[in-house]
Amino acid sequence: MKFVDLLLFSWRKLWIVVVAGFVSIMLHNLISGLLGVEEVFFFIIVIFVIPIYVLVMAVYSIVHLIRNRK
Repeated sequence: MKFVDLLLFSWRKLWIVVVAGFVSIMLHNLISGLLGVEEVFFFIIVIFVIPIYVLVMAVYSIVHLIRNRK
């Protein structure tokens, strides 16, 4: 898979990101509940990584669409 393919918008990728977000939330809560320790890794994925990826994917797709239109 090319780097460009990772950044172009598709509904399939968006659903994968949404499901990954829910899984990360569940894992964060599960690990915190079972171990009694605040777990940071999955929390950071949900709060920072996923929204940044969606934003970059949207901006890149718009720029790519505008450039290819000419």
